[in-house]
Amino acid sequence: MTGAQERPSWAVWQPTESYTIGAEEEVMLLLLSDWALAWEIDRVLPTLSPELMKHVTPETHSSALELRTGVHNTVESLATELRSLRTSLRDQLRPLVLGAASAGTHPATVWSETVLTTGERQAAVYGSMRELARREPTFGLHVHVGIEDPEDAIRLANAMRCHVPLLLALSANSPFWQGRDSGLASSRTPLFQAFPRVGIPRAFRSYDSWVRAVQVLIDTGAFPEPTFLWWDVRPQPKFGTVEVRIMDAQTTVEETAALVALVRCIARLEVEEGYVGTDLIEAVEALEENRFIAARDGIRARLIDPEAMTRRAVPDITRDLLEACAPHAKALGCEFEIDHVRDMAISSGAERQLALARGESRLSGLVAELADRFCA
Repeated sequence: MTGAQERPSWAVWQPTESYTIGAEEEVMLLLLSDWALAWEIDRVLPTLSPELMKHVTPETHSSALELRTGVHNTVESLATELRSLRTSLRDQLRPLVLGAASAGTHPATVWSETVLTTGERQAAVYGSMRELARREPTFGLHVHVGIEDPEDAIRLANAMRCHVPLLLALSANSPFWQGRDSGLASSRTPLFQAFPRVGIPRAFRSYDSWVRAVQVLIDTGAFPEPTFLWWDVRPQPKFGTVEVRIMDAQTTVEETAALVALVRCIARLEVEEGYVGTDLIEAVEALEENRFIAARDGIRARLIDPEAMTRRAVPDITRDLLEACAPHAKALGCEFEIDHVRDMAISSGAERQLALARGESRLSGLVAELADRFCA
């Protein structure tokens, strides 16, 4: 492969405006009677309005759906649309005596209750994963950033790998596993790790080297098309974006908007200046260890800095990154939204969940609160 004209059709980079943004939230369906997961996506989908259905796709598990925004030039407009989508979903679920909430996992569900969604893609996932597909459902936040040139996209994907642990620590919002405090800030991360093609990918020399690596797996029948790569960061040629997939789903739109703003500013910082060094990009072992530490400790993590040969606290790393991102936030008009990241580095979704679960209503009260905050 020597040029764009020889790339397979799936790898043709679609023209897009740099630094446009879109988001996908995986949302849990709930029974209003007891706040358990509702395994009822097949009943829900036919009842949703055509307008809402433009933004909804089913997931592997029948207690989940994905809300997808359109393409936006500002974080403010994305947040406005997402708030509208959440409100519309809540209102259309009420006649079915169902609700919705957003977090990395449902605090009390167990794998034996899992029901899979019917559908061609879901059947393909089960055919590949077998009973691993029946692990407890997890719920993530995926952020797309438009990048005009595919070589810039692969450079950004390489650098964004280094930001994965911090993004995970800030977004950690799943401390419970099967009704127990897991001791992890993000239990979603190791649960989802049961799938193949998950985690931090290796760095690639060029866009075409990435295409060649993926094409080998497609040609040999490992999977049918590249969206079966569930890496923490991946190029998306059909959208002309780099997609960041490491983050837990956020309880409120405000938190989602803050993370979208951060990812967007990191993208502009890395493409136009370069922030992380080559040594860090190549420090695979340190990145993998940091990913685990972030999932375990969340904002209390002390992440490895292989260049300085030390470990640093998440609030300190966040402060330095936000300082570097400040001119880019100003240029992109998302200073207000990214400012909330400072608060997230001090008080996390995981810690708030643990505090709420200590109340009289315990886990049911926690889930009720998650549902109440879904449209707040």
